[in-house]
Amino acid sequence: MPLAPSDPRECAEALREAAQAGRSLRIRGSGTKDGLGDLLPTDDVLSTAALSGITDHVPADLTATVRAGMRLRDVQAGLAERSQFLPLDPPHADATIGGIIAANSSGFGVLRYGMVRDLLIGTVTALADGTVARAGGRVVKNVAGYDLNKLLVGSFGTLGVMVEATFKVLPLPTARAACVRTCPDAATAFARADAIIRTSLRPTALVVERVGREWRLVVAAAGEPAVVDRTLREAGGDAVADPEALLAPLRELPATATDGALIRVVLPLAAQVAFAETASKVDGFTHLVADAGAGVVLVQLRGEDAAVEASAAALMASARVLGGSGRAERRAPSLLGRIPARGVGEPAGLFLMRRVKEAFDPGGVLEPGRSVV
Repeated sequence: MPLAPSDPRECAEALREAAQAGRSLRIRGSGTKDGLGDLLPTDDVLSTAALSGITDHVPADLTATVRAGMRLRDVQAGLAERSQFLPLDPPHADATIGGIIAANSSGFGVLRYGMVRDLLIGTVTALADGTVARAGGRVVKNVAGYDLNKLLVGSFGTLGVMVEATFKVLPLPTARAACVRTCPDAATAFARADAIIRTSLRPTALVVERVGREWRLVVAAAGEPAVVDRTLREAGGDAVADPEALLAPLRELPATATDGALIRVVLPLAAQVAFAETASKVDGFTHLVADAGAGVVLVQLRGEDAAVEASAAALMASARVLGGSGRAERRAPSLLGRIPARGVGEPAGLFLMRRVKEAFDPGGVLEPGRSVV
């Protein structure tokens, strides 16, 4: 049976007991991030499922506080009752708030709304020594001078277990729309995306896709009707009747790419064309989805394991040469030991990462299979 604490103090006590017993813990919400990292069979599981609910919502201040085990779709439903929403659209419909923060999973809306770290204003976190740390909004104390909110984003549960988070929220937009424009090649698609980025417009999605031989630019907008109409005119594509039906398959690629491998790279915007052209030529290439406003590119590979393994290594190496980084977002079971979860080469800032890990989890209790140190 997994550990299932129901409040911050109970969660912190579970971590303290695990540290004293020398046990390692894997932190699990709804399981949508199980493909990330190298999970160890010896890990005990700490579930955040009981840490659920909206604990505070102040519509006038545009803030909401939620427990980390609550699913994003339930958060959105609760906020919608007051005509507000949390401007995050990550993959996985069942993703929990804690998993979204831990994986730094922002979605396509980064260009318009910012990343997880831009929306997160406060956290409550259980630490391995049995203490409960609060940072940012509704502060009680910070931890050893660290900006805990920013450290937790993308930490994959290796520093502590988030039990509560406070976010900025926004009024629901009055209009939504999207369009698609077919392009002859990657250079044209990314050039058209770059032209939109350089305007004052801020679409809610700016995605370059290649599937088969076709390159497409997908643009979505939300807000006042006049702003939405102008964005689609600038994009110059064919309007679609159902924006969500267009975006959902692109957003949910990490959930649906269950065979072969899905490689995720983060690149400087100027390097996206070169990487996309390389990716579309490797053995086993199936699908590419690039968030052209954030430099995040997903490449799906299928085929014989040896070919997928070689292509994955080539993509991660290419990303590194272009000034970015890569990782395996998802791998078929037969590829778990063959494609490294964290990409190739030593990550930048490894020494600093070690210092932070030693400060927060000196016993290595939390997520050893996902830790880079």
